[in-house]
Amino acid sequence: MNYIHLLLFLLSFNIISCAQKHPDKKNATHSEDPPLYTNALIHESSPYLLQHAHNPVNWYPWGTEALEKAKNEHKMLLISIGYAACHWCHVMEHESFEDSTVAQLMNDHFVCIKVDREERPDVDQIYMTACQLINQRGGWPLNAIALPDGKPFFAGTYYPKSDWTKVLKHFIRLYKDSPNKLQEAAQQVTEGLAQSGAVNLNPTPPSYTMDKVSVSFEKWKATIDFKEGGFNRSSNKFPLPSTWNYLLRYAVLDSNSQALEATLTTLDKMALGGIYDQLRGGFARYSTDAIWKAPHFEKMLYDNGQLVALYAQAYQQTKKPLYKKVVYETLEWINQEMTSPEGGFYASLDADSEGEEGKFYVWTAEEIKSILGKEAGLFMDYYNATLAGNWEHKTNILFRKKSTEQIAARYQLSEEAFQKKITHLNSKMLQARNQRIRPGLDDKILTSWNALMLKGYVKAYRAFDEPKFLKAALKNANFLVQKSIQKGYKITRNYKDGKASITGFLDDYAFLISAFIELYQVTFDEQWLQRAKALTDHTLEHFFDEASGMFNYTPDYNANLVARKMEVTDNVIPASNSEMANNLYQLGLYFYNKDYDQKAKQMLANVSTNVLDNPGYFSNWANLMLSIIQPPYEVAIMGADYSIKRKELDQYYLPNVLLMGGKEEGSLSLLKDKLISGETTIYVCQNRTCKRPVNQTKAALKLMNIDELQLTN
Repeated sequence: MNYIHLLLFLLSFNIISCAQKHPDKKNATHSEDPPLYTNALIHESSPYLLQHAHNPVNWYPWGTEALEKAKNEHKMLLISIGYAACHWCHVMEHESFEDSTVAQLMNDHFVCIKVDREERPDVDQIYMTACQLINQRGGWPLNAIALPDGKPFFAGTYYPKSDWTKVLKHFIRLYKDSPNKLQEAAQQVTEGLAQSGAVNLNPTPPSYTMDKVSVSFEKWKATIDFKEGGFNRSSNKFPLPSTWNYLLRYAVLDSNSQALEATLTTLDKMALGGIYDQLRGGFARYSTDAIWKAPHFEKMLYDNGQLVALYAQAYQQTKKPLYKKVVYETLEWINQEMTSPEGGFYASLDADSEGEEGKFYVWTAEEIKSILGKEAGLFMDYYNATLAGNWEHKTNILFRKKSTEQIAARYQLSEEAFQKKITHLNSKMLQARNQRIRPGLDDKILTSWNALMLKGYVKAYRAFDEPKFLKAALKNANFLVQKSIQKGYKITRNYKDGKASITGFLDDYAFLISAFIELYQVTFDEQWLQRAKALTDHTLEHFFDEASGMFNYTPDYNANLVARKMEVTDNVIPASNSEMANNLYQLGLYFYNKDYDQKAKQMLANVSTNVLDNPGYFSNWANLMLSIIQPPYEVAIMGADYSIKRKELDQYYLPNVLLMGGKEEGSLSLLKDKLISGETTIYVCQNRTCKRPVNQTKAALKLMNIDELQLTN
């Protein structure tokens, strides 16, 4: 396909491209007048779709009704995609979709479909890829125009009202006067969709060595910001927990001090920055600058689930109090504000409140003084707040530059006394903040994101032995079993108001399988492993592509889009294929399943060159590569005191260990004949070969060539 020809063809329309200068944030306000219109979205459960249910645009949800209407009436499809916490989605809604004149233009000439990208990532993948093919960039809100059969010929992001009107009128005219040109463009884009991201089977799996991984890191580290954390860029730093999870693991397995420095610097800077909610806990989606100070204020469940797991593991390695503080505060926020009575986790908090981004989180100096009185100076010093403000409109984002020890010394207080004072002041500020109008809550419950948070809870329990973390994890896991897993191990993606309506995608399976494997390692309850295996077998039957050795994102019983995509690259969330490859590898060890093992290794072989050349976008694949280079220790703890021994092992960061065991032998082959009456024993096995059992944790660590000095350095 000649993409240059396609791009020139589309740009010749002389319309605005997908890269736009946003207007002032003050425009992001909504009318409070009673609704005059109601469309088909009123029957949906997604908070994002319901936000548009009273637009004058005659929106439909993605589904048969809208697609059939477009075909029957020979109208173009206008597919607008966003999500509840998206600031610029709200701006475009206010400017264009709430405008009756624009709405009439859309209604007369298009069948208009609103899509919540978090509920329907399969639809988002198709039209986002189209936007990237046409414009070399993408983002949300995403607005695509397609033929009645769904084949896109144009896609862009945010448009001011005047430019959006030009786009609509241009394609209305072209659809009437030159339909063949649009059909040609749509065919070219559709061919590009089928080709993009395609993975070929590698018939000759390569060999992997730690030397190759080390060379890869040496090339990669030039892009790392060792001063401020993250990667070298002037703006928009994302947490990317998958990246730092891999580098933490690599640093320990290869004793690489620079990889560890890069990881810990990033974790430190994020925890002290404005991207972290200093009063309540939890991370915003990304920082708009290079020092983690000014966030894009929306808070997403998927980020926080992964970051809780990452900080918990970093604590196991370093015992830094800051990391424990982050985990406890973030999980307290999740528990208080993001958890349903049934134990499900809500999706996100909006960036906006009262029509203004970040208003809920920022403070003027006058506000701080009115709340804290004489102690305002210490608080402002600690959080870098100034009279003039450190952000927009004389407001302050709370963030830290200096350590608690440095500030305590300035005020001639012991570190303990100072920390107690700050905790008290934070409480007063939080109490005042709680009186403000809150950002909107997207209270839908997504299976894949819940699984990420579930795994975060389990990792936190392992690091801190905090019973309430395990209790929350088990409640969520049982909720997902009851509400998200249907007959035949079919998963549903969403749950809200007592119902689930969308067929699950590969990431729903992949992350839930991973979370269940993790849950088994702290409970030794085999139901979680058996469920993980059953879900895996379902994906192999309905998602797996024999020709490539990879998994499709959609199952064969729900493959009704213009193209069937595969997720391969790791980004803010690991790719569903990389997570499935890791799952297959681990389950292959637990169940002695050679087919799982071979499939995992074949998947890695298919992308191995990418992993070594560009680990930043293949970090979860790189984790699997480390597992193959240094096969995990399979550690079986057998006997009445198995829980005590497991907790002793979990005091340490052991990235290369799979735990199993219990009071009884259970059904796993590796546990057969390993129970010794009256004793609690630890078996250290590797490559299905076990060393003589020991009774003490320290002895088991030595069998893994680990001593306590190594573990604490």
